[in-house]
Amino acid sequence: MDDFIELEEHFGAHNYHPLPVVLTRGKGIWVWDEKGKKYLDMLSAYSAVSHGHAHPRLVKALKEQAEKIAVASRAFYTDKLGPLLQKLCALSGLDMGLPMNTGAEAVETAIKAARRWGYQIKEIPKDKAEIIVAEGNFHGRTTTIVGFSSEEAYKEGFGPFTPGFKLVPFGSASALEKAITPNTCAFLVEPIQGEAGIIIPPADYLEQAAKICRKHNVLLILDEVQSGLGRTGKMFAFQHAGIKPDGLILGKALGGGLLPVSAFLSRRDIMQLFTPGSHGSTFGGNPLAAAVASEALNVLKEEELVQKSAELGSYFLEKLKNLRSPLVSSLRGIGLWIGIVIDPAKASARAVCEKLMEKGLLAKETHQVVVRLAPPLVITREEIDWAVEQISQVLSEMQ
Repeated sequence: MDDFIELEEHFGAHNYHPLPVVLTRGKGIWVWDEKGKKYLDMLSAYSAVSHGHAHPRLVKALKEQAEKIAVASRAFYTDKLGPLLQKLCALSGLDMGLPMNTGAEAVETAIKAARRWGYQIKEIPKDKAEIIVAEGNFHGRTTTIVGFSSEEAYKEGFGPFTPGFKLVPFGSASALEKAITPNTCAFLVEPIQGEAGIIIPPADYLEQAAKICRKHNVLLILDEVQSGLGRTGKMFAFQHAGIKPDGLILGKALGGGLLPVSAFLSRRDIMQLFTPGSHGSTFGGNPLAAAVASEALNVLKEEELVQKSAELGSYFLEKLKNLRSPLVSSLRGIGLWIGIVIDPAKASARAVCEKLMEKGLLAKETHQVVVRLAPPLVITREEIDWAVEQISQVLSEMQ
């Protein structure tokens, strides 16, 4: 193990702080290290592995497509992209999609779409468009995106940053309305903030935000890279609020845990503002990615993973509430997406994750105080019981 860790530490940039485990294999909710020790994956690569590791249907789709044609570029049509976009539009209720690879690329696409709409349709003066974002946001790592983060660690040493973004408190509809000006083209927000520590806004927040955006002719664009595709117990988190956004950003789970696949979905009048040469990606929408993503959507529906997320998420949260550890200051969760908030005066979330790793459960801390739990949606009740037992033991031992 030390050899692999030393190699990565020596030759790789230190832009992550991994737990000291070397993973070599995965199947379903389980992963194994190079010595054969088995771990329950409670991170799911930040929701990218919602279907579980090496899902047989997705691996089959990957192999079959790889033997036909994998990458063609958007210079040509393929038989895989159109059907994928049709499925995404049917699921979301939106009209058109633009495929990319990573979540950050899809966010950049949404920013471009919002600004072009602002100039060409809303007639905002040139280079004056404003996009409102929420404090605590995490939309990716590009220089434009980190520039409107409220987390200084994400920004330090990377400026100057792209202008045109305004921060408002997450969860406050009144703050959103106060920040809108005639030059506001969009409100970009996560329905639930994942990287911030599973922060769930007031129940009526999205509904109020949608009304405010309609009132002021502002686009509501939702980043559901982490929250989308079943993670919260609905196909999309916005469905909890009974609204429909003007734009939707998807990624992570869309690739079925096998490939980076993302997409920006929107209304036809917005998407048609993109013209040849105005945006693109060599790998975006490639047939290999489209084939896997299409099958990933099929699996979500046919294996009822969204319903399982709702039912097992409630079960998981109730089991954790019964632990009543003095180390835990609060619990936050929706679907199979739970944050255990550790009292920093009594323990560190990192230390909890390290102890859980020793017991065969892999989780990751966020912002030093939250242990984030987001298992693959294929987890069972019995496996949740086992996980809760490990968490209980660690909290008791650390107490």
